[in-house]
Amino acid sequence: MILDFPSTDFSRKLSFKFNYDEFIIRRWERFFGRDETERLVKAMENIPKYIRVNTLKIGEDKLVMRLEDRGFSIKKTEVPFCYEIKGEPYSIGATPEYLMGYYYVMDKSSCIPPLALEPEEDNLVIDFAASPGGKTTMISQIMNNRGRIIAIEGNRDRIPPLIDNIHRMGVLNVAVVNMNSTEFFRKKIEADRILLDAPCTGEGIIHKDPSRKVSRGEKDIEFCSSLQTKMLESAIKTLKKGGILVYSTCSLAPEENELVINEMLQKFDIHLERVDYGNPALTEIGDLRLDSEISKASRLFPHIHRTSGFFLAKIVKE
Repeated sequence: MILDFPSTDFSRKLSFKFNYDEFIIRRWERFFGRDETERLVKAMENIPKYIRVNTLKIGEDKLVMRLEDRGFSIKKTEVPFCYEIKGEPYSIGATPEYLMGYYYVMDKSSCIPPLALEPEEDNLVIDFAASPGGKTTMISQIMNNRGRIIAIEGNRDRIPPLIDNIHRMGVLNVAVVNMNSTEFFRKKIEADRILLDAPCTGEGIIHKDPSRKVSRGEKDIEFCSSLQTKMLESAIKTLKKGGILVYSTCSLAPEENELVINEMLQKFDIHLERVDYGNPALTEIGDLRLDSEISKASRLFPHIHRTSGFFLAKIVKE
């Protein structure tokens, strides 16, 4: 079921002003309210760039010094290893330090799922949708290159950039597997930790790809929600009892976020743990009332957290 609501003067004017499909704006208006929606849309036009320091290869202070010597202005954020790029004389992705794997260019929001996962050095960790590898390599960093990580990627064309980034970041504990994650549970492998940063419509990354203002609609949400549900079911079946699974998307659509988690809470013996970052997830969506447990999941917003729009839930299997 895809939620939709009537047009309003507000949704028509705001969508015209910022070149959105009105379908997106009238839904955000209902989900978040008019004031928040207007602030969100304006902030989406100008999200800062961030990098994640790769401490497998260099210390944070040393990297900061090297980048500042090159004319970059950077500022540490509240998220470990994550720095905001305040000024750049040229692209932050074109330095020798980048090529040597001293850092990864990734949004602040994307640094949070590996931290919420809390991987330990003796764990078996599975990344259910791994390419291009930002979160996979951050998990390895947190594990100090120990333990074992299986990086699953279903799209063969996305395997080369994943392998390139694993090599560039100096990661040694990852095995790359090309397969459909929805079928992985049949392998009967039990994981201590699983990350599922699921394929999504990407409403939260419109600042990176403005075409998404008009190119994603009801059918796209329906397709992604169905795929996310299948991938998450497979992940939960693969997880050990007591294990942790972090589910995340860069979508603002509840059908890809809260509604998916609500369905899993009904199907499986799981519970959620609170995430330290972001605002509580939605428990009331239109006329729908969801499990109160979902308030422990988190949403990040451009106008509040200065990140991409993002959702994550920390799931523990009972």
